[in-house]
Amino acid sequence: MKNSDSPIFYSFRRCPYAMRARLAIASAGIPVELREVVLRDKPDEMLQASPKGTVPVLVFPEGKVLEESIDIIDWALTRRDPEGLTDFSPEEVRAMRDLIEESDGPFKDALDRYKYPNRYAGIDPIDQREKGAQFIKHLDGLLGLNNYLFATDFSVADAAILPFVRQFAHVDREWFWNGNWKNVIRWLEEFLESDRFRGIMKKYPQWQSGQEGISFGTHQDG
Repeated sequence: MKNSDSPIFYSFRRCPYAMRARLAIASAGIPVELREVVLRDKPDEMLQASPKGTVPVLVFPEGKVLEESIDIIDWALTRRDPEGLTDFSPEEVRAMRDLIEESDGPFKDALDRYKYPNRYAGIDPIDQREKGAQFIKHLDGLLGLNNYLFATDFSVADAAILPFVRQFAHVDREWFWNGNWKNVIRWLEEFLESDRFRGIMKKYPQWQSGQEGISFGTHQDG
C-alpha cells in the first residue's frame, strides 16, 4: 500500500479491541494501512508510537496517535457513518455509552478472570463466569425488544460489545450455547455468520519492518 495520506493501523486479528476498531473503520469505508502484529513480537515502530504496547493503535501521517479502540471508533464514525451506526437521539447515544462502559468495565473484568484465572490470585472462575452472565442476561433483555441492542439495525453499541461477547462465549462454548439467553445466542450467531464479521477477520501475515501494510477500510475490503 503506497498512500502516505492513510493512517497506519496496528492490529491483531483476535483481539476484541482491535476487532471493534476494524468494524468501525470498515463501516466508515476509510482506508488505512493495516499492519498485523504478533503480540509476543511487537514491532519497534508500534512501540515507538504507543509505548503501552497494546492494540489497536492508529498513527496519522502528521504524528497524532490514537491508542484506545473507542477513540478510533469515534474518529472513524465521526468522519463517515454511511450505515448510521451513530444516528440515534442524544438519550440513546448516552444509553449506548453507558452500556459500552459496563461492557468495558465490570463485564471485561469478569471475562478476564473467567478466561485467565491463573493470572489472578484467589479467583474462582465460576464466580467470575456468573458475574459475566449477569451482563449477558441484561443484553438478552435488550435483544428481546429489537434485533440489535438499540434498534432493528446494527449500531455502534453492537460493534463495540459483540467482540467481547464472542470471547466470553468461546471460553466454554457448550455452557454458553446452552445458556438461558436465546436472544444473545441469535444475535451472536448472526454476527459470526455475517459478511461484516468475515470482512474484518481475514487472515494477514505478520507485518515486518520495511514491508508495506495491507489496504484495509474500503467497502470492498471490509
